Amino acid sequence: MEKRGAGKTTLARAIVDKLSANFEAKSFIENVREVSKASLSGLLSLQRQLISDLLKDQCNSISSVHDGRNMMKRMMCARKVLVVLDDVDHKDQLEALVGEPAWFKIGSRIIITTRDEQVLIGHRVKLIQDVSLLSDEEAIRLFNIHAFGRDVPTERYEKLALEVVHYAAGLPLTVKVLGSFLCGKDELEWMDALERLKAIPLKETLDKLELSYISLEHDYKEIFLDVACFLKGWEKDKVIRLLESCGFHARNGLRVLEQKSLIVTTKAFHTEFIDMHHHIEEMGKNIVRRLHPDEPYRHSRLWIREEIEDVLANNMGTESTRCIYVKLTPEIVVEGLGYMKKLRCLIIDHRNYNNDYVDQVKIDEGNQYLPNVLRYLNWFRYPHRCLPKTFQGNNLVALEMHDSRIEQLWEGGKVLKKLKFLELQRSKLKNLDLGLIPNLERLDLSGCYHLSELHVPIGCLKMLVYLNLRWCRRLKSFSFIKHLESLEFLNLGYLSLWEFPDIIPQQNNTSLIELDFSSNNVAELPSSIGKFHKLVSLKLSGCKRLKNLPESILDQLKSLKKLSLRGCKIKEIPDTVCKLNYLKELDLCACSALEKLPENLGDL
Repeated sequence: MEKRGAGKTTLARAIVDKLSANFEAKSFIENVREVSKASLSGLLSLQRQLISDLLKDQCNSISSVHDGRNMMKRMMCARKVLVVLDDVDHKDQLEALVGEPAWFKIGSRIIITTRDEQVLIGHRVKLIQDVSLLSDEEAIRLFNIHAFGRDVPTERYEKLALEVVHYAAGLPLTVKVLGSFLCGKDELEWMDALERLKAIPLKETLDKLELSYISLEHDYKEIFLDVACFLKGWEKDKVIRLLESCGFHARNGLRVLEQKSLIVTTKAFHTEFIDMHHHIEEMGKNIVRRLHPDEPYRHSRLWIREEIEDVLANNMGTESTRCIYVKLTPEIVVEGLGYMKKLRCLIIDHRNYNNDYVDQVKIDEGNQYLPNVLRYLNWFRYPHRCLPKTFQGNNLVALEMHDSRIEQLWEGGKVLKKLKFLELQRSKLKNLDLGLIPNLERLDLSGCYHLSELHVPIGCLKMLVYLNLRWCRRLKSFSFIKHLESLEFLNLGYLSLWEFPDIIPQQNNTSLIELDFSSNNVAELPSSIGKFHKLVSLKLSGCKRLKNLPESILDQLKSLKKLSLRGCKIKEIPDTVCKLNYLKELDLCACSALEKLPENLGDL
């Protein structure tokens, strides 16, 4: 059990660090509450993470929470494990993730953190312990570490440090934030901060935390408010793309916020996410709403459904609104967006707040409802075959329309010189003229089963770094790829190709770093693939007709760190693989025809 902001996650991590050596496997599952409710598959993703951590299993066969429960019940009893479930708020989460004590080998330990004691009682947890606030001595030590980088402060700051800790009232989060805020500041700045604190009632933690926000530069304040209002829990790369699309220096801004302890970066399944303590999230949302609590049309950001419905239905949109995140309901009149003349970011989800698809929402395709000032547009399950004719889109930097009905961007075509990021995964796109989007840096068309033609004039897409054509099986020509001089990431998986496509340039100075060629029907690879000499990752998993690798490939791919041959019919691995000095991963799972490994494989 925890008091809000009492540092239960930090305490749990300390326990894991101290005890993990006594167990055969460990797993620390963070943010159970948020992740399980973020999507329909949230609880399943947590199950997969737990099984992956404890059993080192790929979890590909687990398609439902029921399957995951059965797998854990069957397999967990053989290992002595240490598991932490952080921030649980519902009994169902415990039933799916740790079930019953009999699932685990004797000696295993399950640690659960929650703000709701009833969740633990309902699951018949044996030992329940309240987490107390910091003592004065503990608070002073924690503050000194964040303010001075050591346990003891400089002598002239000792009295000031005691005063600051007194106002933190034993909350570890507040102590940490205030310490980070005052780090590197002179005595006058400390005294000014103390004067601010004296004007803030002790119990109003959000106001104390706001000192770090107040000290930020304007752009960093904007980034902070975007994260607090709707970007918390997003993948870090996606957050960066959105913020860069809106004109911010995202990487530097996020780093500053992390240094100020206003956000944290977490990692799961090799992916980084942006997170934020719920106290700080509440503070950010309060900053947006407090000046005009009853006038949402004057807020810079809108995310509350009822307020969005009211503003749009009554055409009360103003230039105050910069960002909107909305899940559609039949009551939302999207045409009202046209009045928001400074709207830079629009995120629309065709699922309602119960994550059900909403097909009864009626949107007039002919009306103008998208402001031309938009820089970032994300519309999940966009319902029309093309974008509105009256929407110019000449300010768009990022356009993301996953699972949409869009067949072409515009009738007649428009040149989009500012567009850098285009994602149309699993849409009904039939063709695309990339000559109209010359400055793209990222293009993701994975799962576009209807795509049969990409028009790519020679000389365009000079800045394209990322290209994903996974599952685009109707696409026949790939020769344009060899002219993409900046390309670093290429995915040509699941295309059922019988021959390796014409994508290899004549020159050797290619920039390609990652190539995914999984699940194709090629029987051999051309030796010229060695020209991708900067390649770090090569995935050939699922190429079931592939029986050998040309030795010349491995001779030239000196930078290779990951090589996946999972499911291939390879009979033997060339000895030259042992010359790959940087190789860290060699995946040979399900290589049933493999007869032997190189004798000197241990030299890697």
